[in-house]
Amino acid sequence: MPLPSGSPARSRRVNILGVGVSPINMDVAVREIEGWIAQRRSHYVCITNIHGIVESQRDKGLRKIHNCAALVTPDGMPLVWASRLLGFRGVERVYGPDLVLALCERSTSRGYRHYFFGGAPGVAGQMADCLQQRFPGLAVAGTYAPPFHPLTAEDDDRIVRAINRARPDIVWVGLSTPKEERWMAAHIGRVNAAALIGVGAAFDFLSGAKRQAPRWMQRSGLEWFFRVAIEPRRLWRRYATNIPAFLGLFLAQVTGLRRYGVD
Repeated sequence: MPLPSGSPARSRRVNILGVGVSPINMDVAVREIEGWIAQRRSHYVCITNIHGIVESQRDKGLRKIHNCAALVTPDGMPLVWASRLLGFRGVERVYGPDLVLALCERSTSRGYRHYFFGGAPGVAGQMADCLQQRFPGLAVAGTYAPPFHPLTAEDDDRIVRAINRARPDIVWVGLSTPKEERWMAAHIGRVNAAALIGVGAAFDFLSGAKRQAPRWMQRSGLEWFFRVAIEPRRLWRRYATNIPAFLGLFLAQVTGLRRYGVD
């Protein structure tokens, strides 16, 4: 099933373990988001890999957040391969850091304003500086690194007002899964931006705080191995749990042993 050129990506999903993943490529993703900016329509985007899919099996609220998103992009190659196996041949990886770069490149001629929300202290600002060096004239509306402790309602309101005063078109959210998905779902309609886009580790990669896997590892689905090698203590348990869980559950889905509804 090839990708159509004109139909909205939101209306078409591939069911992967009950999460409706958008069967798209980078060009479709960029075109959708630019359409929201032109129309001043607010949406949120989940950039999702098998971590998000497996977490959604354990957390029905997180699954609902994904399924209410305007786009759920296949961030990792396993979701690309799963989508193709389920009949969507034109699907390509829509990787968070690459989506940031693609929209920043468009922004230099179209004037889109970007706000970077998330990351460790200093990372969002460094990311913005690196992007402005790469794309001269890029409009950075602001940056903010939220504290690790839960915010009070008053603090949250203050942050929302600050973001809205900055008038961003796109708010990039780097809080990691599932925190960033929950933040976007809670703030859609409160934050006056056309797109809230959760990109997780893109803040670390594009700021230079952490190394990215080589492209050949990304294309071959081995990025997880590179990341575990770089951060074994933080990530080994996640991948040791999620990869076998995903493979087992997806095998049950494609063989008909288990059925999943997208709710």
